Amino acid sequence: MKFKQIWANFAVENIERTEKFYRHLGLESNGSPSESGPEMTSFKFGESDFVIHFFKKDQLEFAMNGKVADSENGNEIIFSISAESEDEVNLWAEKVIEAGGKIHKEAKRQVDGYYYCVFADPDGHKFNVLLVEKGM
Repeated sequence: MKFKQIWANFAVENIERTEKFYRHLGLESNGSPSESGPEMTSFKFGESDFVIHFFKKDQLEFAMNGKVADSENGNEIIFSISAESEDEVNLWAEKVIEAGGKIHKEAKRQVDGYYYCVFADPDGHKFNVLLVEKGM
């Protein structure tokens, strides 16, 4: 079986806050609240334009017929973002802080040998920005 496209859906408390956060990071909108209605916003990630939709929490819970993960007490998924240099990883970390996100692992060469940072958006959705080095 083949499928045409895949995307992700996240639950958020505040659509406007989410919109502001991801715009500050420089991501391209795939549909703002004014275009898609007040219940969601959407952004494109990477050169392949991977889409993440951000729905109001109650709307996504209705669609899934159940509760969403509690990101304060656990993890649901971590999306990885490739970087081409240590400076690019550092810049992501700076922009995340400016935009109101939270750094969970600072930008540096970690004990596992990779240079990356881990951050969360204002709703606790986690991402890591990883320096893609030769041989990876």
